[in-house]
Amino acid sequence: MEIFKMVFNPIQVNTYILADNKGECAIIDCGCYDDSEFGRLVKFIDDKRLTPVLLLNTHCHLDHLFGNSFIFKKYNLLTKACQDEEQNRLSAVEHASLFGLSMQSPPAVGEFITDTHNLTFGNTTLRSIYVPGHTAGSIAFYSESNGCVFTGDALFEGSIGRTDLQGGDYDTLIQSIKTRLFTLPPDTIVFPGHGSESSISREKNNNPFFK
Repeated sequence: MEIFKMVFNPIQVNTYILADNKGECAIIDCGCYDDSEFGRLVKFIDDKRLTPVLLLNTHCHLDHLFGNSFIFKKYNLLTKACQDEEQNRLSAVEHASLFGLSMQSPPAVGEFITDTHNLTFGNTTLRSIYVPGHTAGSIAFYSESNGCVFTGDALFEGSIGRTDLQGGDYDTLIQSIKTRLFTLPPDTIVFPGHGSESSISREKNNNPFFK
């Protein structure tokens, strides 16, 4: 599996395109905000000769949902996300207006997923890991064979997700990270929803929230 990162929208969300050797790809947290960003994503997918077959959301805050309508119209894909994120999805347009941003109402979730759900594209399998705390239904996506995990806004390089928004809870997030993410192999690469990559061992040893 090849991993590509594109940064989109004014809130600078990491959108990940995971390319399988069969030419199929998964898109995690499609944050495309406008036609220019949509064009960049489509050109990238076309240039790589990829076929998108899977759209995933780590959670449903507006900045991670901006591109879902576009992906549905272009590739006929609905996202897979946790049912506990429905309130965030339904309130995304209202929340966007509070930031001075606009967006179309995100399409319905195509499939609700929970913990330990296997998601396959090509010859690649991702396993969902339930990590509530940043939001009520936050999910990470783990590839054991590729030694990496996509943590959304649960765990960042040197930090954690904020917990002061709807569905957030600090103690729950700390427990989720300790019991669900820090139990992964130490050399697992962490691909967060914002910012730079890290590793499980680096965050266990250096993240100030766990000192």
